[in-house]
Amino acid sequence: MNTLKFITAGNVDDGKSTLIGRLLYDSDSIHTDQLGVLQKQTKQEGVDIDLSLITDGLRAEREQGITIDVAYKYFSTKKRKFIIADAPGHEQYTRNMITGASNSDVIIILVDARKGITEQTKRHASIGSLMGIKKAIIAINKIDLLNYSETVFNQIKTDFEAIKSELLFNEIHYVPVSALIGDNIVSKSERTSWYEGKALLETLEAIEIETTEDLDSRFQVQWVIRPKDDAHHDYRGYAGLVLSGTYKVGDTVIVLPANMATKIVKIEKNLESVQVAKAGDNIVLHFENNIDISRGDAIVLYHQLPKESTQIHTWISWLDNEPLQIGKTYLLKHRFKNVRVKIQEVNQKWNINEWEFTKETEIKLNDIGQISLKTNQPLFYDAFDKNPKSGNAILIDETSNNTVAALMFL
Repeated sequence: MNTLKFITAGNVDDGKSTLIGRLLYDSDSIHTDQLGVLQKQTKQEGVDIDLSLITDGLRAEREQGITIDVAYKYFSTKKRKFIIADAPGHEQYTRNMITGASNSDVIIILVDARKGITEQTKRHASIGSLMGIKKAIIAINKIDLLNYSETVFNQIKTDFEAIKSELLFNEIHYVPVSALIGDNIVSKSERTSWYEGKALLETLEAIEIETTEDLDSRFQVQWVIRPKDDAHHDYRGYAGLVLSGTYKVGDTVIVLPANMATKIVKIEKNLESVQVAKAGDNIVLHFENNIDISRGDAIVLYHQLPKESTQIHTWISWLDNEPLQIGKTYLLKHRFKNVRVKIQEVNQKWNINEWEFTKETEIKLNDIGQISLKTNQPLFYDAFDKNPKSGNAILIDETSNNTVAALMFL
């Protein structure tokens, strides 16, 4: 089964770090040396193992009570491999959460059983949905503090069901858990005999990931390979990653922006010839025609053309301390294709907490909005909700060289 990438999100003190720690600890996924350090440290402090320390990074971060940045953890079971993105839940770290969510298949949203659905719960769900995540697990934590109440569990489930129409999730699971004690984390708990679903880890193992192989075929040239030595003077290959879809020897493709058709005559993968390349494969393509192809050019199947425009409408998540400047020219980096863009206008800003759009024109750090921009040459792309692999880009301020925004094309 393929690797599952998931992100955890929750309010401060909802037990997110403890949940991940418990997941790793109870599934025997902690290295022996790390476990020894934790046992020694917590023994000195006169407490049981503090599972939150497994995911918390620097001591200074723990002293602030907020996990800062995005921490990635890797573990596996007999059924699946996992990558966890642990992003901070506080509002001023929205950009960090977007970074983690952009590469995740599933979002686990922690809800404190005592507090129920909060504004931050809605914000985390909204961001996960915006970033294209289709599957969510609502982990109702600290259920032990309410005597494992089925009534509380059902009420929180009802409350979230009432807002799910505003979201784009197509699969939602509700799991009552106690991260501190371990109820329903790795295995079912007898204390929630009324709960008919699976434990959290079992749910993660069973979730099916939507494959990018079923999307339109997208490939962007990363390197043009033309050896200089005499033995390979006829060799001309184009290396890159298959972002989505599949490519086969004999396929008719269009090279963009040249808009020229050719056929694939050879595909190399790991220095060997193959007949088919799928999403996620690093390959070298060879064509029957000698076409002038450069880094950043797109190779698509002739019947699966992307959008082409110099007028782009996009979601934007602002990452920089300096606000967006209307009229300013930025560098848009669409993987290996760079174009200059001018910000024309801010169409609307998203007030995540109120779940409404406003007509404000200023976009600042951690803000999310919709903008219009104009490129100095045509850009070939897909809408993010149709193909997230080719529907995203970043903005770079050429003066500071900072990455200032993440874009999700409309």
